Amino acid sequence: MKLTSSSFSDGQKIPGDFAFCIPDADHHVCLGKNLNPHLQWSEAPAATKSFAIIVHDPDVPSKGDDVNKEGHSVPASLPRVDFFHWLLIDLPPTLFEIRQGEFSDDITPRGKPGPSAPHDARQGINDYTSWFAGDNDMRGDYYGYDGPCPPWNDEIRHRYEFTVFALDVSKLPLDGKFTGHQLREAMQGHILDQASLTGLYALNPDIAI
Repeated sequence: MKLTSSSFSDGQKIPGDFAFCIPDADHHVCLGKNLNPHLQWSEAPAATKSFAIIVHDPDVPSKGDDVNKEGHSVPASLPRVDFFHWLLIDLPPTLFEIRQGEFSDDITPRGKPGPSAPHDARQGINDYTSWFAGDNDMRGDYYGYDGPCPPWNDEIRHRYEFTVFALDVSKLPLDGKFTGHQLREAMQGHILDQASLTGLYALNPDIAI
């Protein structure tokens, strides 16, 4: 399989239009447009019965002690964990493209609704759900796509991996508020092929991309 995007190139910077946060000279960051990027895939196996998409950041700090704190930095040596930004399942086997902004075109405080999505697909909750759990203004169930917002004091640039999976089932056995780890587990034994695209993003002005 092959996966491409007109929104950004593999291994290159993700434009701010597709981010949850963008740099701001006065406040470190401000909210972005949060558009989902364009994605197009090809050469799927003939036996494909559905597609699933996972977008995740494998470079999130494993501890938040220094995250976004004045006078501190998140060291490059800190172990990193996955942060899921988009979980999309049950896409029909006849679909090979997602338009820019088709699934997300803004930031919704307390999260966008779900799990129902265009094309009779379903979306899980992304990890902003847990990130905002203690915030009275923002907490909620964040279904669908919400883009990059890495710590503005992180010493590393973050990678955002967009992966489309061709599956041998038309509907995955998941219900309600499924997570990225639950989706990965549900796909085991059902993946016929997959393709990935990686974008880069950072909010630290000292990090070059």
